[in-house]
Amino acid sequence: MADKKSLVLQSTANELNKLLKSKMDAMPDDFNQTRFLQNCMTVMQDTYNIETCQPMSIARTLLKAAFLGLDFFQKECYAIPVKGELQFRTDYKGETKLAKKHSIRVIKDIYAKVVKDGDLFEEEIIRGQQSINFKPTSFNNNKMIGAFAVVLYQDGGMEYETMSTEEIENIKVNFSQKSYKTGEYSKAWVQTPGEMYKKTVLRRLVKKIEKDFSSIEQAKAFEESGDVNFKEDKVKEDVPSTFNAETEPEIIETDYEDFPSEGDNNVD
Repeated sequence: MADKKSLVLQSTANELNKLLKSKMDAMPDDFNQTRFLQNCMTVMQDTYNIETCQPMSIARTLLKAAFLGLDFFQKECYAIPVKGELQFRTDYKGETKLAKKHSIRVIKDIYAKVVKDGDLFEEEIIRGQQSINFKPTSFNNNKMIGAFAVVLYQDGGMEYETMSTEEIENIKVNFSQKSYKTGEYSKAWVQTPGEMYKKTVLRRLVKKIEKDFSSIEQAKAFEESGDVNFKEDKVKEDVPSTFNAETEPEIIETDYEDFPSEGDNNVD
């Protein structure tokens, strides 16, 4: 007799297959339904506590990755069971991929860096032109004092975001989710805080980039995918594209399990 996890995953596969077929018009042009379904089921097999979630809830959550063209297997995104429902989150790789794909201005490069005590970080505006100068100290193990993210456009323009340690820690304390089991911050914040610093400031920058989504489903999936949501205009049902985000965080009232799977952390 099949165990509960196997039954849940089989039912999820059936539901997800139906949803994918019904929403094919909202999928990216290069979407491969068979590969996506196989990758989802492989990752879900190793997802901790997945059997506590309802198959339809799982399928609808996985569908968000399909809309965005993100791959769970490549760790561009991940899903976490939270009180019987699955929460969808983009990872650092996913954020940069979405920015490059949907930015109205063609992006040459986009990245985030942590600034530590002893590093040189300067930001200037000279005759109306903004610029930053970053010279990290090699093998610097000093405390982190902040993080920044930069997007460089093919037309020569640039945008950037900076956040101090105090700002990021405030977001962690007041707005990030904690483990439903232990009431503590996720292992990502505890074991790889530098990666979470980069991911937080990158998310803020990506929200500012003017994007053009091809469907309302893609736009909504992006808005619901972050560890921390930054307030912006609500997505209108009849307007599927172009967003200009503000930068104040908004509480997401859910709790994380420690990790989305029984294996490695998905933070890059």
